[in-house]
Amino acid sequence: MLKGKHIILGITGGIAAYKCATLTRLLVKAGAEVQVIMTPNAKQFIQPLTLSTLSGKPVISEFFTANTGQWNSHVDLGLWADALIIAPATASTIGKMANGVADNMLVTTYLSAKAPVFVAPAMDLDMMRHPSTKRNLDLLRSYGNHIIEPAEGELASHLIGKGRMEEPENIVKVLDDYFKAGEDLQGKHVLITAGPTVEKIDPVRYISNFSSGKMGFALAEECACRGAHVTLVAGPVSLQTINAGIERVDVTTAVEMHDAVMQSLPQADAIILCAAVADYRVENVADKKIKREKDSAPVLHLAPNPDIARAVGQAKREGQVSVGFALETDNENVNAQGKLERKNLNFIVMNSLRDKNAGFQVDTNKVTIFTDKGEIIEGDCKSKRDVARDIVDVLYKYLSTK
Repeated sequence: MLKGKHIILGITGGIAAYKCATLTRLLVKAGAEVQVIMTPNAKQFIQPLTLSTLSGKPVISEFFTANTGQWNSHVDLGLWADALIIAPATASTIGKMANGVADNMLVTTYLSAKAPVFVAPAMDLDMMRHPSTKRNLDLLRSYGNHIIEPAEGELASHLIGKGRMEEPENIVKVLDDYFKAGEDLQGKHVLITAGPTVEKIDPVRYISNFSSGKMGFALAEECACRGAHVTLVAGPVSLQTINAGIERVDVTTAVEMHDAVMQSLPQADAIILCAAVADYRVENVADKKIKREKDSAPVLHLAPNPDIARAVGQAKREGQVSVGFALETDNENVNAQGKLERKNLNFIVMNSLRDKNAGFQVDTNKVTIFTDKGEIIEGDCKSKRDVARDIVDVLYKYLSTK
């Protein structure tokens, strides 16, 4: 799948830069056209001549070529690339990417890139687990970048731990798998809900939940990257979409989300119900701020909100695939499988608040998928983008058999 692809390989100043000779050779062997961009410090670890010989292109490091004055356009490079790989990605470069510090050719090109970005961190174990590095990697994930997790082993410091850049063969496989999946939803329309809903009590107070929308937005990006037209119905969140293939519909309440979903449902090939929808709303919303009373608290009378998953299950046509989510705190498997049957879903994604680093407000998730065919697919804790990829892999199997 890499044949004819334009790949930018960004190399930064870490000892793992020596592996990029092999990485360049493997990419070229797979049929890719490779343009190497090096940071100034990277040239201390591997010679540009080696990489230009292997890639067949002059290595770019500065904004212009000193002896000719030829300008190297980061904009043109960003438009040319089908993918940008940064390997090794040092803590310094990761920090610059996360915070938009465009002080070298590589980071400037990254900020101009329209193509998917793959980041292969490499650093010592203490740097890898430092809170600032974790925060910067989380930021890069939230921007839609693909993080190729480093391996564990002996590091340049001779300590043992996580921080070794992934091997070139595995990096090429990640790219190849990405492009293989890149067209499997071509022509499909996927309807996705994400985030919380908000139900007003009065003009200043409301009922809601802790959903950040990160899982739903990751699913939207994954489906769009794989060729689907995505309609994303989003509750109130601070997230932004990246892929131009995503049509975003912003709503506030459960009733508004229900109406938006039912309007788009007839055109959809698949529906992923990832939003954390409030089950109830206040029956009579006050038009003025409710004042605190000295002797008694106000009583809120609640009314049930529309059950969006049930409505989809009842209305979906032959061939449409519906996917639900179940966030559980106890009896997880029983509750999820019960919801799968009640809501007429094709499969349901269950996660538990008892699992560390899963659920609301975090960038990772751990899920178990239950299908209407009796399959149980258990996943590991991983980034929500990687979890999204696993979920969409299952969705693709359903769509390909419909």
